[in-house]
Amino acid sequence: MSEVPPDRIEIYDTSLRDGNQGEGVNLSLADKLEITAVLDQLGVQFTEGGWPGSNPKDSEFFVAARQQSFNQIQISAFGSTHRADCLPEEDHFLQQLIDAKADVTCIFGKSWLLHVDQALRVSADRNLEMIEGSIRYLKSETGRPVFYDAEHFFDGYRSDAPYALATLEMAFAAGASRLILCDTNGGMLPQQVAEAVSEVRAHLPAADLGIHVHNDGGLAVANTLAAVSAGVCQVQGTINGIGERCGNVDLTSVIANLELKMGRPCLPDGALEHLTWVSRRVWELLGFDGPLGQPFVGPSAFAHKGGVHVSAVLRNPETYEHVTPEQVGNARKVLISELAGGSNVRAKLANRYAELEDAHKTKAILEEVQDKEHAGYSFENADGSFDLVVRRHLGRLNFLFEPLFYRIYSPGNENASDQNDVDIAGAIEASVKLRVGDQVELRAAEGSGPVDALNLALRDALAPHFPVVKDLHLTDYTVKVVNSTQETAARVRVLLEHTFEGETFGTVGVNVDVIKASWNALVEAYHYALIRSHEFAAERRSLDDAASGSETSQP
Repeated sequence: MSEVPPDRIEIYDTSLRDGNQGEGVNLSLADKLEITAVLDQLGVQFTEGGWPGSNPKDSEFFVAARQQSFNQIQISAFGSTHRADCLPEEDHFLQQLIDAKADVTCIFGKSWLLHVDQALRVSADRNLEMIEGSIRYLKSETGRPVFYDAEHFFDGYRSDAPYALATLEMAFAAGASRLILCDTNGGMLPQQVAEAVSEVRAHLPAADLGIHVHNDGGLAVANTLAAVSAGVCQVQGTINGIGERCGNVDLTSVIANLELKMGRPCLPDGALEHLTWVSRRVWELLGFDGPLGQPFVGPSAFAHKGGVHVSAVLRNPETYEHVTPEQVGNARKVLISELAGGSNVRAKLANRYAELEDAHKTKAILEEVQDKEHAGYSFENADGSFDLVVRRHLGRLNFLFEPLFYRIYSPGNENASDQNDVDIAGAIEASVKLRVGDQVELRAAEGSGPVDALNLALRDALAPHFPVVKDLHLTDYTVKVVNSTQETAARVRVLLEHTFEGETFGTVGVNVDVIKASWNALVEAYHYALIRSHEFAAERRSLDDAASGSETSQP
């Protein structure tokens, strides 16, 4: 394997193997193949597909991966040194590594005498023989590069530096293309990592080194960057930091810091702009939402809430942003809450409402937001509800329908006459009555729950007048008690998320009755969607008329 170009850092992803050991993570074969394709698009150099022979799925992955067409990513097969009671050629798992026919093989061995003595239960010399014999055998049989993961290297180095270095010497002499120094327990400090890496660089100046750290001390990114500064050329980790216990180092943070802060390229030109998409796609495949505040790629990584902050960011983003969100494919977000100032309102909707330059109107809007948030509302993720508040203060709120009443009942329950008398365990029906112009519509629908039934009935009532509502889809529903000390009299906050004509927006409702709060949020969602659709249609007609007039006026 060729040497790594100066200043460039190799990225070795181990999400499919190390990451799959995280609690709650269970990647299917299809998931693993898709993540490999996503990493390939990002420009990651290596991905560790799994440990062939340890389970059927990992063995199947290497067969399936050979049938895929990737641009440049290299597939690595992971395993360990051979067993102590046999020769390399007799070891079942080494044979599985050979049969995997991967681009690269990566095996781990013991660097810490504690593990040699208590885990392997062999002599120090026998451990060195196992490292040397395994690497030589794999290289001779595969004809491909072999990477060596020095497991628990930093603990071993602190316990017995000469022996830890001797394990690396043996691996390098046997032909390992990369020597990966591992903080397997995740407890090192950056200065400890830097010191050990520097010593290895001085001891084996011809070796190409890598770093593989876990996050048990919350320092995985710092330790990885310290290792890079000390001379490693490869970084191992997982997308989003998934992995056993506290996880592996988060490659999204490492990549962004290397490229933007340290001037160490690790992706193809322009690929960094896809980092946020990759992170969120992996979270989606895992079935997790991911932390809002995940550095660089999280939904809140560039979210501004305080009025002073927003005002400053509008003048110069550098005042409160260490990089521009577009560099990593993310976006700035301005939040509306009781902490907001006039700058928040203008930044949020000035492109839609020129009237927001009026300080008196902006002040009135903020006062209503503060009053409502004091009562339990939250507008951070309720753009639709906030837009309706703004429209009301600007005199631009034109409802296209009027809700008259709703009723929910459980079929077969003759006593379920009250709109809140609901058997939530059975099928739920809802009836909705509303007025559109001079027409009154009454519709009923059955749903899997009260909110679903209300949504379907409301859509059925509006569709004859506004067919566009068929494109309005409820995508999320959350409920939170906002004053739990009141027990059964506590208010609840319902937040609904909808998608409509390519836009995702939220609406919020608050009431002591969860159904009433849900109904209010649902009605606001339909109001917002129809108002926006009506405006878009008017804008399109205006543009079409202008274009038509321009064509007919030409000579």
